[in-house]
Amino acid sequence: QVQLVESGGGLVQAGDSLRLSCAASGRTFSGSAMGWFRQSPGKDREFVAAINWSGSITNYADSVKGRFTISRDNAKNTGYLQMSSLKPEDTAVYSCAAGPTTAWAAGAARFYNSWGQGTQVTVSS
Repeated sequence: QVQLVESGGGLVQAGDSLRLSCAASGRTFSGSAMGWFRQSPGKDREFVAAINWSGSITNYADSVKGRFTISRDNAKNTGYLQMSSLKPEDTAVYSCAAGPTTAWAAGAARFYNSWGQGTQVTVSS
């Protein structure tokens, strides 16, 4: 399995940008799909974005399309989520996940088998 550690969360104002990082350990990261999910209090975990093993294909939730960009650098074993035009409704704990090569297409947490601990993103109005 892949071990994942997120960083980059924080408190920002509406309209600001933030970049989350997901540092991975383990030789299988470069062959794994990677996803970002978020969860806010009282709500189910929500798919945000996913990327295939090479970084050539991405998948986004409608709620973040055009504002968030997922990317990865396999040489650095790191994934990223660039978030722009943040809204208060983006407030949540953001977690990255790794899974089989086809997991990026599903947009569902059950297809991922490695998870980070999460990082808090708070957007004030």
